[in-house]
Amino acid sequence: MSVEVLPVEGLPIVRPGDDLAAILEEPLRTLGARDGDVVVVTQKIVSKAEGRVVPDGDRATWVERETERVVARRGDLTIAATRHGFVCANAGVDVSNVEDGGMTLLPEDPDGSAERLRASLGAALGLGRLAVVITDTFGRAWREGVVDVAIGVAGLPALIDLRGTPDHTGRILDATVVALADQIAAAGGLAMGKASSVPVALVRGASAGAAPDGRGADLIRAPETDLFRESPMQALHARRTIRSFGSGDVPHDALEEAIRAACTAPAPHHTRPWRFTVLTSEPARRGLLAAIAQAWREDLRGDGTPEDVIERRIARSDAVLGQAPVLIVPWVAFRGSHPYPDAERAHAEQEMFLLSGGAAIQNLLLALHAQAVASCWISSTLFCQEETRAVLRMDEGWYALGTVACGPMPEGGVVRPRPPLDLSDVARFD
Repeated sequence: MSVEVLPVEGLPIVRPGDDLAAILEEPLRTLGARDGDVVVVTQKIVSKAEGRVVPDGDRATWVERETERVVARRGDLTIAATRHGFVCANAGVDVSNVEDGGMTLLPEDPDGSAERLRASLGAALGLGRLAVVITDTFGRAWREGVVDVAIGVAGLPALIDLRGTPDHTGRILDATVVALADQIAAAGGLAMGKASSVPVALVRGASAGAAPDGRGADLIRAPETDLFRESPMQALHARRTIRSFGSGDVPHDALEEAIRAACTAPAPHHTRPWRFTVLTSEPARRGLLAAIAQAWREDLRGDGTPEDVIERRIARSDAVLGQAPVLIVPWVAFRGSHPYPDAERAHAEQEMFLLSGGAAIQNLLLALHAQAVASCWISSTLFCQEETRAVLRMDEGWYALGTVACGPMPEGGVVRPRPPLDLSDVARFD
């Protein structure tokens, strides 16, 4: 197989409202466009034609508007997931090759744009198997440099799944899925330099075999298989307390991984003063909740709280802890603390161990978040130490540090902005 890449030269500057198919029809006819060819078009001229051009001057605001989720941020560079699902620099907001000082935004529906252009060009040129790939220039994780990738696809497969087929030695492939549309986009990019004023190329000879046509959206990795969904810094900001859960269970290996991460917290005197009781069965969870509820009732009755108020408060707590498929009780012990004769230093030793327990809980919550497991920390067991130790069979040297409820993320996830933070209220830099 040989592949030919032909630049489509001499095109006029594309303006908002222009008919891109009409502009490309004659140049493609002159190049002898035929069935099986792929018209590779840069996002820039598609965005221009569709009016996705905004005035320059406040790029940060437009990046924020176009951002669905921040993946990483450093200085004025934001790596963001757009509402399409693309992960790219500054949410695709771009100032290069835009006349009159404007900025382009990504097309609203790149696959729809590709299909409309394919249908119009196919009809005008009398071709039934002409394909279109809309490209943008993305950076790549772990690799220097940028490359053209497909964001919109019509008339050819975006992916070719070779799993279950033999390689040249006869060995069966079990993981190979080829991003054909990205390969074609990169090939087209060879003829479309940033400064060459060539925003369109014709790629000929790329074989798709018998694979069905696809879309650019097929190239977007599903969240559940994305091992690099957030930078560590962004995860700190993105984690939320989530008090409702989706259906299903939490994988056992996710719980183990979270506890391993919890145990990397700073610990005093080279100790590891924590334990975690993980309750996954319904009887175990109900046993703990019943003990907590009974202790709470007795305390509230001793405070003179009316019975109806007591039951409402317990019901609110049970609405979170009772529906969670997993409850984790963190513990801390003070056995490794150093003895001091004075009360002040003895108290400081105990506080040091408690702080390490809090750090372990924060690590636990972050590790659950990193694995797309919803969680919340609730103080419950702090107020009923004896009852919690009894029901969970822990000796008197251990002190419960609340309860972490966790489960699958609720449908649609949780997007809740944090309250604004004025650093002058919480920090002083001397």
